[in-house]
Amino acid sequence: MAATATSTLQIATARSCMSSPRKLVKAGAAVLGTSSKQLSWSKLASSSSVSSVQPLQRSFMKSSVRSCKVATKAMAESGDTKPAPGLPIDLRGKRAFIAGVADDNGYGWAIAKSLAAAGAEILVGTWVPALNIFESSLRRGKFDESRVLPDGSLMEITKVYPLDAVYDKMEDVPEDVKTNKRYAGSTNWTVQEVAESVKQDFGSIDILVHSLANGPEVTKPLLETSRNGYLAALSASSYSYISLLKHFLPIMNQGGSSISLTYIASERIIPGYGGGMSSAKAALESDTRVST
Repeated sequence: MAATATSTLQIATARSCMSSPRKLVKAGAAVLGTSSKQLSWSKLASSSSVSSVQPLQRSFMKSSVRSCKVATKAMAESGDTKPAPGLPIDLRGKRAFIAGVADDNGYGWAIAKSLAAAGAEILVGTWVPALNIFESSLRRGKFDESRVLPDGSLMEITKVYPLDAVYDKMEDVPEDVKTNKRYAGSTNWTVQEVAESVKQDFGSIDILVHSLANGPEVTKPLLETSRNGYLAALSASSYSYISLLKHFLPIMNQGGSSISLTYIASERIIPGYGGGMSSAKAALESDTRVST
């Protein structure tokens, strides 16, 4: 998949996931308060001293992708009190929460880097079973090469929160999940609890990024997908955005933005992307439009 932004905020990623030149891949984003057809940073402009605001252009790829390179081009000088000459976006003094970062390969990580390069403070939510490995890799410097920003400094993640966005509150969590050893030692990881923890720790945020998706039966054709598998895909990949908005909007500063990521399977038939995931992405796009 590939996502490319213009001079405002650039994120370029590639995945070796498509083999046919006839298959199209799209990675889009929608901002709360704007059309889902393009990513506009106008919401941020009102409170972020953005010197140049341009829309995110969706990138379509018609050939096989082999690279896994991530590039970020948004930059901010750390010591100045004024935006650097030619700086496309200045997010110093802003705080971003990115839900769905568990390694240095995904879109969430790339978005976090671009926001950090523009000066934003970075908070991330990591799926509970992946939390220990992610935090250990950060401490051991495994991600240091991927953390390098355009100015040579390393991206700093102020805090990592355990998060399972499938559950709104602890009362929703089944007993077998509560007692699962992969969740042992972690607390306050439902959406409601994470939002409350962020409020207690930092008071507010300016940017919310939804970079979550999961379909347990994604390899199954639609007509072979079970009801549970279909609903699980919508819960993890679409409703999780609604839940995050519901709980984080009360602590979002005036002029803040929320971003969701989509995929071209919401509009076209993509073989191998089943299990209700295409429906989940279509729902996510609709929910983003409706929530404006």
